Amino acid sequence: MPGLTFGLIIIAIVLIIAFIDAAPVFGDWLGRIHIGRYSDRRVWGTAVTETGMKWLTRTPKIKLTDNTRLIVLDMLRGNYTRPAIQHWQEASLLLGFHSYLSHNSDPKAEAAVNALIAAKFGGGGKWIHPPQQVDGAILAYGVMKHSAERPEAYRAGMDQMWELIQEHIGEDGTVKYRKSMQDYRYVDTIGFICPFLVVYGLRYDKPECIRLAVRQIQEYERFGMLPGTSMPCHAYSTGTKYPLGLYGWGRGLGWYAIGLIDAWRELPDGHECKQPLEEAVVRFARTALAVQGEQGQWNWTVTRPESRADSSATAMLAWFLLNASQIGELSGECAAAADSAVSYLMEATRRSGAVDFSQGDTKDIGVYSVLFNILPFTQGFCIRLANSKDQ
Repeated sequence: MPGLTFGLIIIAIVLIIAFIDAAPVFGDWLGRIHIGRYSDRRVWGTAVTETGMKWLTRTPKIKLTDNTRLIVLDMLRGNYTRPAIQHWQEASLLLGFHSYLSHNSDPKAEAAVNALIAAKFGGGGKWIHPPQQVDGAILAYGVMKHSAERPEAYRAGMDQMWELIQEHIGEDGTVKYRKSMQDYRYVDTIGFICPFLVVYGLRYDKPECIRLAVRQIQEYERFGMLPGTSMPCHAYSTGTKYPLGLYGWGRGLGWYAIGLIDAWRELPDGHECKQPLEEAVVRFARTALAVQGEQGQWNWTVTRPESRADSSATAMLAWFLLNASQIGELSGECAAAADSAVSYLMEATRRSGAVDFSQGDTKDIGVYSVLFNILPFTQGFCIRLANSKDQ
C-alpha cells in the first residue's frame, strides 16, 4: 500500500505539471478562434478598454523566459516573472485609462485605477515596495498623470523615483539601465524615464530633470543610431561608442518613440527644450514611416519584411505617429500611417478584446523572444489609441 500511495502521488504531480504547461497553450488556441473579427473602431475600442479594465486589478504576469515546458520549475526558482517587468505593464494600463477617463465618466474605471495606485503607495505617498530599477519611472509617470489635480499626494514617492534615477546617472551624464551595466546605454531607458522626468521637472520646478531627459535622447541620437538615419540599435557602449545588439528591433523603436513623443507632448509651447525635441520627432518619424509594413504593422525586426509582426511595436509606433501628426509637415502622412496601424491591431485582437501577438520579454542584448502573445503593455497603448481625441 505505501508503494501504491507513493505512485499515486507521483502521478498526481506529473498531471499537475502537465496541466500547468498545457493550460496556456490550450487557452491561446481557444482565444484565437475568430481572432480579428472587429471591423468597427468604436466597438473595438470598447472591447480593448473593457479587457484592460479587468487587468488593472489583476494584471497578467509576463514571463521572463521562453520556456513552455516545466513552467513550474521557473515558478519555484523565482524565474517566472519580475516586478520590473510588471511595472511597465501596469504603467501602460494607467496611461491608457488616463486617456479613457479624459473623455469618459466611468466610476468603475476610476475605482479600478485608484485600487491599482493604492496597492503601490502607502502613507505619506511613498511606495510600499519602492522600485529597484529605473523601469519603475514609467509607472510613476502613469501615477502622475492620474494625480495631476493633487500634485502633493504622491510627491514623496515621486521624489524616491528621482533619487533612484540619480543613483543610475553615469560619468557621461546619462542614465544607466542597470547599475551592473556601467558602460551600456539601452534604448529602453528612454521610454522608461524621459516622460517621467519632464512631468516631474515641470510639476516640482526641477529644470535639471528636463535637461536630463533631453540629454538622454540627444546622446542616443549621437551614438545609438544607424549613421544617416534615426534607426536605434538596442544599446551602445559609452566607452567605445560601439553599437550593441540589433539595429531595427521593433520594440526598441517603440521605446525610443514613446519616450520621445510623450516627453515632447508634456513640454509646454515656448519651452526651450520643445523645439529640439520636435526636430528629433521629425527625424524619427521619417525613419518609422519608411519601415512600416504593408498591412500597417511594424515587425519585430523592422528592416526585414519577412520577420513576424509585433503588436507591441505597432501600438507604440502608432501612438508616436498619431501625436507626431500634430506637426504640420508630418500631418497627413503620419495620421494615415497611424490609422493603418490601428487597422492592423484590430486584426490582431481576440474576440475577448485582448490584443495578441506581442513579442515576449527580451532576454539580453541581441537575445530576443520567439514567443508572441498577449502583453498588457500593448493593451494599454491600444486603449490610448482608441480613446485619443484624434481617433
